[in-house]
Amino acid sequence: MLASDAARLKASGPCESAQALRYWVGLGANLGDPVAQLRAAIEALRPYSIEGRLRSSSLWESEAVDGPGPNYINAVIQFSSHLGVEALLDVLQAIELQFGRQRSSVNAPRPLDLDILLAEDLQVAQSRLQIPHPRMHQRAFVLYPLLELDPGLRIPGLGPASQWLKACSDQVCRLWRP
Repeated sequence: MLASDAARLKASGPCESAQALRYWVGLGANLGDPVAQLRAAIEALRPYSIEGRLRSSSLWESEAVDGPGPNYINAVIQFSSHLGVEALLDVLQAIELQFGRQRSSVNAPRPLDLDILLAEDLQVAQSRLQIPHPRMHQRAFVLYPLLELDPGLRIPGLGPASQWLKACSDQVCRLWRP
């Protein structure tokens, strides 16, 4: 973790801070009713955003990557919050549990998956949390909705998010159509 990031994290504290952080959170589901679950998860996160403002990408369908199961429905949301990164992680994991998430194995099918992709320009490397998300630049289902929200977005330490799309060209990811 960079010294400037450590100072900002300390300022944000584990719970709340006076200075809001802008977050990008990835959502995915491939069990149950994924569309309804993503929409409900977005509503569950709305109270944590400043003044309830939260931007959401379109829904995107992708094949399961590195694991079995049906196709995923994915989205990315962007919002600002007074929650620190660890507090937001706790909120995301509590919401996942409410939807029946079980961490049985890596890349197992799931009713809901919520990941902090970015928090401003912070770079965090902890055993429990890594920001930017360590594989976000390798996943079309993250990059397409992320770039839909912010076409010029830069990933700290990796550069423009758009430059990573070509490396994901073999992954199936398309706008979801009901």
